[in-house]
Amino acid sequence: MSDRDAQLLRAMHDEHGEALLAHALRLTSGDRQRAEDLVQETLLRAWRHPEAMDPQRGSVRAWLFTIARNLAIDAWRRRSARIGEVITDDLPEPPQVVDEADRAVEAWTVAEALHRLSPPHREVLVECFYQGRSVAEAAARLGVPPGTVKSRTHYALRSLRLVLAEMGVTE
Repeated sequence: MSDRDAQLLRAMHDEHGEALLAHALRLTSGDRQRAEDLVQETLLRAWRHPEAMDPQRGSVRAWLFTIARNLAIDAWRRRSARIGEVITDDLPEPPQVVDEADRAVEAWTVAEALHRLSPPHREVLVECFYQGRSVAEAAARLGVPPGTVKSRTHYALRSLRLVLAEMGVTE
């Protein structure tokens, strides 16, 4: 924002801010936070559309009040369109029973599939997924650039899918 734009906004706020805030408070049923947000958004719209500030087009204050009113109506419509929260004691579906035998078989299958990958692919998957490291952290630990970690991860996941498919694992 240039100095000229900042001065224009200050001048508009100085001239119309109090009246605009009073109008916004009426539009928001006295909610000061929403009213201040409304004033801020109205002045931002005025800054984005300086042609509306031309006195030959009409009253600047009337234009600002109209914009504030339209913004308040839009906000009210957004709030009205939201689906209310449903509170119930019933779970939407029964909790899934964790079968430890299935988990052990899955862990063994994934470990076997990882073992079949090339060492660089296995290393990057272990660092990023099993150790929970970020790309930058994995790159530092592996001694490679972050871009290499990203591309290895991409190709390692593709290879892992193929290996799992060869092992008969389906999604």
